[in-house]
Order: sequence, then structure tokens, then C-alpha cells
Amino acid sequence: MKLLSIILPAYNEEENINLSYNVISELMYNNSIDYELVYINDGSKDNTWDRIEEISRDDKVLAINFSRNFGKEAAIEAGLKMCNGDCAVVLDCDLQHPPDMIISMYRLWEVGYEVIEGVKVSRGKESFVYKLFSKIFYSSISKVTKFKMDKSSDFKLLDRKVINELNQLPEKNRFFRALSYWVGFKQATVEFEVQERVNGESKWSFGSLIKYAISNITSFTSAPLHLVSLIGVIYLIFATLLGGYSLISYFTGNSLEGFTTIILLLLLVGGTITLSIGILGIYINKIFEEIKSRPSYIISKKIHGKTKVKVYE
Repeated sequence: MKLLSIILPAYNEEENINLSYNVISELMYNNSIDYELVYINDGSKDNTWDRIEEISRDDKVLAINFSRNFGKEAAIEAGLKMCNGDCAVVLDCDLQHPPDMIISMYRLWEVGYEVIEGVKVSRGKESFVYKLFSKIFYSSISKVTKFKMDKSSDFKLLDRKVINELNQLPEKNRFFRALSYWVGFKQATVEFEVQERVNGESKWSFGSLIKYAISNITSFTSAPLHLVSLIGVIYLIFATLLGGYSLISYFTGNSLEGFTTIILLLLLVGGTITLSIGILGIYINKIFEEIKSRPSYIISKKIHGKTKVKVYE
């Protein structure tokens, strides 16, 4: 029988560990699917790891504890590298990704699809600002990557050959949602509605979302750098036209006047230069992080069934 790995990143989700374990285990049993649950505790500050340790007495559970918070991308990467399944699905352990859809994804995998993307029909109850920001972010990244990602999510099922390809990628800064499109293979989509959280609140603040967006755009595409070049060309054309007009005005005795105009131009140019330097700085920082070649995460403990292993990576 084929093995399905269910990867569940967790950060401060103590109230949802037992719930997700019970719901998913019952679902797999009722559909006669052999499975393993891969819980990754991403440096939680509450009792998430204690709850995971409790359920890890089940041989179906592989528990991984990070030494600190490394972020969801690192947790997904660790789950993909540690899982043993012939295919794997990434699922939020707050169950906002509906577990029932795993069955639909698995059936598509059985008939030959290798990447099954979970596509959001609705985003659930989110603030207007959150929805607007998400729309702008995914519209922008869809245009620069040429992948239709406006309704994408981390909720997806991958065949073992796809997992192996992702695990071979050398970069440290990853954007899982885009990489699953980039690798190609035979793809299908499954639509779902984001469910309400049963317990707890979202751990994403507006600031963390902005940071997440900037990090993922700059890690996956060089479009912002090309934008800087484009702005430079526009300014060069503008400066050439204005310079020519100024010279003509000077020699014809109609010199340009206006202190306000000069100040506005200086502010505009200065602001654009500062923004451009900031964009370049982000990419230089990404290069610096890749060159250091530090691991994306550090595992302090790994439990499979009743076996506890301290790991230093």
C-alpha cells in the first residue's frame, strides 16, 4: 500500500495539535489510506511541543522540534526532507485547509497527477486590508513569475519524484508556493474554501505579511532589480529632455525659474535613488545569506513512535 505523508507545520498551535491528529487520523482510517503525520514545531513559545510529544506515542507520528523559530518555509522544507511517503501533502494544523480535500487530492494522484494544487475559492473571514494586500501581492508575483498564483496556497500534494527534486534545490531562501509551479510535472487543481479556525488566532500580523511578501518576491524573481533599471532609463530620458529644454531656454534668454520645481525634482530623484538602493540592499543580503550557507533550520529533537533522537544539524 502506498504511504501518504501529511506535513503539518506548527507555531503556537497547542490548542490544535490533538484536534488535527484526531480529525486526520479518523479521515485516513475511514478511507483506507496508509499515512504518517509529520509535525514540525517551529520554535513555539506555548505548549505546542508538549502536545506533539503526547501524540508521538503513535507510530504514525513523526515529530520534529526546531531549536528556535525559523519560519514556515523552513518547516515545510524540513517536512519534505524528513517525510517517508510516496507522496506528501502540506496542511495547516489549524485545519483552515479542509482535511476532507486531502482525499480528492490523493485520488487525483492515484490516477497519475504529480502536483495537485489547492486553489482558494474564498479566503474566509479576513480584514479588508489583508485581502487587498494579498490580492496585490499575488497579482504582482503572478505577473513576474508567469505562473497563475492569485489563489494559490501552501495546501498541495506532491509526488515523491517532485519532493526529491525540491529537496535537491540548493538555495536557502525558498518560496514553496511558487517552487511547486516552477518544477513543472503533471499538475491538477482542487478548489477549496478557507475554513474558520476552531481554536486560537492567526499568527500572521500585517508587518509579518509585508516581510513575507518582500522576502518571497526577492528570493524567487529578479523583477524588482529590472524595475530599478527601468526607472533609471526613464529618468535618463526625462533628464535629457529637461536638459535640452533648459539649454534652449538659456540661449534664447528665457531661463527656467522656480525654486519649488527644483526642490520637488530633488525630492523625487532622491527618494527614487534611496528606494533603488534599498532594493539592491535586499538582494545583496540574499546573496550574503546564500554565501554563508547556514542551514535553513536546526532540529533539536526528533521522535518517531517511541524513539526519541536528539539531532544536531
